[in-house]
Amino acid sequence: MKTSLIAIALFTGLAACSAPGDTAPASETAAVEASAETRLYRDLGGEPSGPTYTETKGDTLAVSGYDVVSYFTDEGVPVEGAEEFTVRYQGYDYRFASAENADTFIADPDKYAPAYGGYCAWAIGANDALAPGDPNVYEIVDGTLYLNFNEDVQDRWERDIPGFIAKGDANYPTHSADEHYQD
Repeated sequence: MKTSLIAIALFTGLAACSAPGDTAPASETAAVEASAETRLYRDLGGEPSGPTYTETKGDTLAVSGYDVVSYFTDEGVPVEGAEEFTVRYQGYDYRFASAENADTFIADPDKYAPAYGGYCAWAIGANDALAPGDPNVYEIVDGTLYLNFNEDVQDRWERDIPGFIAKGDANYPTHSADEHYQD
């Protein structure tokens, strides 16, 4: 009964706040709707500096929802993040397994976000091409997370990591932030 009374009071208050002619600015309403829809832990803002791999074009979930900080822990094993710890960075949503990992990312997102927007490091270095990066096929080189398409591709990449990184670093900035891998 007590819960019902509280719910009725909340709904009555909401109805009173949204009386005809009393509306919030469109930008404020859109921001509230976006935050409610994605349940952001924090929005760091920023614009993409290049393409970021997502499973489908228009999606905002980066690294297939894996916690990018988990790669850098003592265990060094990637784990999936939770929706409640979603941090939006440069227009993409990164999920974390804990508030501690989310806060670690917030303190230095460039340190933890994968190279080449999570696209395959070998493909961008060897062929100047965008190919999906698999969050389970990775390597950390000089403190940077690199993903690759699969284990066979990772083996090719490992034959000349410095060379592929140098080429990837030159090739990736030539791609538009709105580009997306096409099958």
